[in-house]
Amino acid sequence: MGKLSEGDTKTLILDAAEQAFAELGFDAASLRRIISVAGVNLAAIHYHYGSKEALIEAVFARRVGPVNQARLERLDAIERRAGQGVLPLEEVIEALVGPALRLARDSAKGPVVMRLYGRTVAEPGEHLQKMLSHQFGGVVKRFATALQRAVPELPRDALYWRMQFIIGAMGHLICDPQRLKLISGGLCDPSDPNTAIRQLVAFLAAGMRAPLPSKRKEAPRKR
Repeated sequence: MGKLSEGDTKTLILDAAEQAFAELGFDAASLRRIISVAGVNLAAIHYHYGSKEALIEAVFARRVGPVNQARLERLDAIERRAGQGVLPLEEVIEALVGPALRLARDSAKGPVVMRLYGRTVAEPGEHLQKMLSHQFGGVVKRFATALQRAVPELPRDALYWRMQFIIGAMGHLICDPQRLKLISGGLCDPSDPNTAIRQLVAFLAAGMRAPLPSKRKEAPRKR
C-alpha cells in the first residue's frame, strides 16, 4: 500500500475517533485506542488536530457542518419566498428538524451519529457544551429570529422555552427511535424519516401556537 494522503489520514482518524467516542464516551475513549483502529501513529493526531479536545470538535464538525448548512439553505429559501411577510411556521420547523432526522436515519451514518449525539447528553462536560454552543450558536440565533417571525405574537421568553422543547423532542427521536416502535407495538415506525418528520413538525407547530400558560396566583399565607 502506498503512502496515505493527508486527506486519507484525517478521514481514518475521524472515522476511528467517531466510533470510539460513540461506543466508549469522550472521556473513556483513549487516543491510543483511536490510533490503533485508525492504523496511524500518535504524531499524526497531534499534527492534524493538536489535542483530544480539538479532535472531538473535528468529529462533530464533520457531521454538524453539513446538517447546519442544509438547515440554513432551507431557511434562506423560506425567507426569500416570504419577503417581509410572516414566515410559514411548519416550514421553518421542518428546516430545523428535517436535516438532523434524515442524517440520523441514514443507513450508513445514522447509527453512530445517534450514539454520538446521545453521548452529549450523557456526558455534559464544560468543554463539550462550549463546543456545541460554538457549532450550533449561529443556527440557534437564525432560527430564533425565524420562529419569532412565524409566531410574532409569542413573547420572547416563551419563544425560547418552546425552542428548547423543539430541540428536546428532536433529540429524543434521534437518540431513541426504537422506543416508539416498542411502545406502539409496531404501529409506528420511526425508521421512515418522512413520516417521523411530518408527525414531529405537526406536533411542534401546535406547541408553538399553544396559548400561554396562565399565571397561578399564590394562596395567601396564613398568619
